[in-house]
Amino acid sequence: MRQILIKNAYIVSMNAKREIFNNGSILIENDRIKEIGKIDEKNLLADVEVLDAKGKIVLPGFVNTHVHLSQQLGRGIADDVDLLTWLRERVWPYESSFDYESSLISSTACCVEMIKSGVTTFLESGGQYVDAMVEAVKTTGIRAALSKSVMDEGVGLPENWIKTADEEIATQKDLYDRFNNTADGRVRIWFGLRTIFNNSDELILKTKKMADELNTGIHMHIAEIAAENDYVKASRGDSTVEHLHKLGALGPNLLAVHTVWLTDREIDLFRLYDVKVSHNPAAAMKVVLGFARIPEMLEKGLNVSIGTDGAPSNNRMDMMREMYLTSLIHKGRTLNPKAVPAEQVLEMATVHGAKCALLDKEIGSLEVGKKADLIVLNPNTLHSLPLHDPIANIVYTMSSENVESTMCNGQWLMKNREILVLDEAELIEKLKEKAAEIKKKAKIELPNRFPVVDII
Repeated sequence: MRQILIKNAYIVSMNAKREIFNNGSILIENDRIKEIGKIDEKNLLADVEVLDAKGKIVLPGFVNTHVHLSQQLGRGIADDVDLLTWLRERVWPYESSFDYESSLISSTACCVEMIKSGVTTFLESGGQYVDAMVEAVKTTGIRAALSKSVMDEGVGLPENWIKTADEEIATQKDLYDRFNNTADGRVRIWFGLRTIFNNSDELILKTKKMADELNTGIHMHIAEIAAENDYVKASRGDSTVEHLHKLGALGPNLLAVHTVWLTDREIDLFRLYDVKVSHNPAAAMKVVLGFARIPEMLEKGLNVSIGTDGAPSNNRMDMMREMYLTSLIHKGRTLNPKAVPAEQVLEMATVHGAKCALLDKEIGSLEVGKKADLIVLNPNTLHSLPLHDPIANIVYTMSSENVESTMCNGQWLMKNREILVLDEAELIEKLKEKAAEIKKKAKIELPNRFPVVDII
């Protein structure tokens, strides 16, 4: 048995009552929370690890509900371009040049960046080397739901990605059988549907059937751009959401990512079928998707969470930054200063994220019996003080720099800003070397934004 005691902390529990324990303590036993609030230290084990968190804030670990692990090495290859150029001319050539080692380095680097910004669980929307992603998750100690990037039709697909619906289903079933609930339960395997541009009705229906049978999730980009709805109306007779509804594909295990172009009726359909939503504010603005109607979704009771998206479209895996943007852009869009307030943003990043991950009985709040997934924030920086309103400060003033320690499954992944699960300096060197190799292999040429003078 192993115990960790965190004491004298400002504990934001995010429990059903949203209780905050000022000068409180958390006792962790193995991978779960045993006690919270006031703890009698007389009953602790002799070798208990004690962390005095006086003046610091303890929160549930953040849940990043939309990530592309395999895109981490592609940061900077697709800036200032439209979505289809971004996808077909930059990201697909880049991703299709990957091998297992490339995916492993990319995935590991992405996991570490998330750990440093307080993420303890993430949902991966799909790559080609899921086994490499699994290895990265095992190594870094984080929690994840992983998917294969699944496509069986569409314009511009790399030749080695062209598969039939049955082939894609069989591959995902094999991944589920081999990897689901591995790494001490930290790895879950979901089914992926890249976009309706690249997914036939046959694939959508077979994916829904298999995911329901296995009681797992489906991760899909939905209503991302206006042209998507135009395409689906022209090719299948209705908008993306309406078409998925007619197919019977909407349900509580579907995570709809971006959802920028939804009508009132489609928001109501999401509510009716308990479809989960991942809001990615930075990516939506950078790739010019538009502004998702998040206040309207939240008002109708939809379960809306926050994701970063991948490195070429954001370009940072920083949940603290995404929380800040989530509140700001919707105040600006609605001209309402009360739209998506700080406490609601924090719910989106924790308890809502846990529900989107289908793990709300295990994570998302700090409660007895739940997994010990938590972070320690140090507010003692000039950019985050004074601390008149701690919840507001977490969302509006703090950054990933304030994330001092990160724990998942009762294990410290980062402590006092030091990554404990691997050699970070060594990873950085591998990242630089492999990124240059992949860019060259993919034949991606980027323009010089300013004249470059080589000094010999």
